[in-house]
Amino acid sequence: MRILVLGSTGYLGGHVAQQAGLLPGVRLLQAARRPDAGADLVADLATTGTERLAKALADLAPDAVLNCAGAVSGDPVRLAEVNARGPAVLCAALREAAPAARLVHLGSAAEYGPGVHGERTTESAPTRPTSPYGATKLAGTVAVGASGLDAVVLRVGNPVGPGAPAAGLPGGLALRLRAAGGDPGAVLRLGDLSAHRDFVDVRDVARAAVLAATAPGPLPAVLNIGGGGAVPVRALVHGLVRTAGFQGRIEETAGGSSRSAGVPWQCSDITAAREALDWTPRFRLEDSLAALWAAQQAGPTAVR
Repeated sequence: MRILVLGSTGYLGGHVAQQAGLLPGVRLLQAARRPDAGADLVADLATTGTERLAKALADLAPDAVLNCAGAVSGDPVRLAEVNARGPAVLCAALREAAPAARLVHLGSAAEYGPGVHGERTTESAPTRPTSPYGATKLAGTVAVGASGLDAVVLRVGNPVGPGAPAAGLPGGLALRLRAAGGDPGAVLRLGDLSAHRDFVDVRDVARAAVLAATAPGPLPAVLNIGGGGAVPVRALVHGLVRTAGFQGRIEETAGGSSRSAGVPWQCSDITAAREALDWTPRFRLEDSLAALWAAQQAGPTAVR
């Protein structure tokens, strides 16, 4: 089986490529960035024309494509180019060059917007994103769903685990904790930590993506991939602080991530993924934080 992973140099894509490459009988194809490479898909679908991408896909002849390319930050124009136009271009190229290939596209729980406190959000819930990130991810999901391809969108909760990027709270906090070392007088100031989020280990996300790529028969159009429970962001922070042995002080200040603004509660119902993929999370949050901290100690690019 020939599996193409787009965005394999990113956080999620790196773990997906790693797990896909371990499958017996799989030939892993990855998007190169060298302009002279025949398999060069530029990885950034926003700047790749449909004709060029279709030619590359025809040459690669993938049986499955896992699209992990995406942008989590930047101005709305950049987010729209990568998260909305990118999947649309990919779908158009696949219809032309590899119409039988299965497409697994990584979406986001941010597409739902605010959840109802105390309830899990199912795939049939209304989508009401509150940020440009969530809105552009939803546009990408719509493009995939309307493509007519054998496709599934995995709506991923808040990924955490080894290799988490510094741009996000878990990875950024791990970096700051490492820099603080054993200084008992250190003070780390963070934004409001009162929101609840559905954290899921990045390795569980990767396993779900690989299962979706290799599952026989058609799949639902959208599947939630999360931890299945809402956790206070404050609990994640204090859990990572304990894991790191930090002796200083954490202070909460006003503000926070613009991607998370206006979403006090987020929790995904993962029943459909269990039924369709025989998938459930294997890692607990404490496992994810321990792996994140170990990877941070080993180096910011470590993936395990």
